[in-house]
Amino acid sequence: MPINVIHDLSEAPENSGASLLELELWPHQSLTGTGFVWIIGASFGMLCIPLIGLMGTVALWGILPFCMAVLGLLWLSLKRSWHDRDILERLVLTPEEAHLTRRDPDGSTRDWQANPYWVRVERHDKVGSIEDYLTLEGGPRAVEIGAFLTPAERRGLERRILRALGRING
Repeated sequence: MPINVIHDLSEAPENSGASLLELELWPHQSLTGTGFVWIIGASFGMLCIPLIGLMGTVALWGILPFCMAVLGLLWLSLKRSWHDRDILERLVLTPEEAHLTRRDPDGSTRDWQANPYWVRVERHDKVGSIEDYLTLEGGPRAVEIGAFLTPAERRGLERRILRALGRING
């Protein structure tokens, strides 16, 4: 699951001290390096099967560039997908501050801070192609959180954040 709960004291007893929620979120990462090699190798093999019958003919040179273009586009799209999985969002809720940091695939970071008393979690039914779109509002701007998660994971994230905010706000 692409949610790592570092601290979740939102269900701790009242006398246990200040509540704290710290989460890390990242996109699903189902394709391993070995899987990448297998996909490219299997695709190459499957693309070569029709070329066997064309060996020694002029038609081979007409079909070969298209087969290699397909393989190249598959390679580039899988590499792009791997690059996009480098997103990391980190949410820290303390009684003094709500802080969301997002590291993008290019290495840049974006920060959002707000007083947790004013933070609201808004779940929108559908925004574009994203169901149960989550935003945090109450700081200088509204920010999305977990747009790469599944709808069920976003609903669970919303419950967890609301529970922690309820604990912080008393």
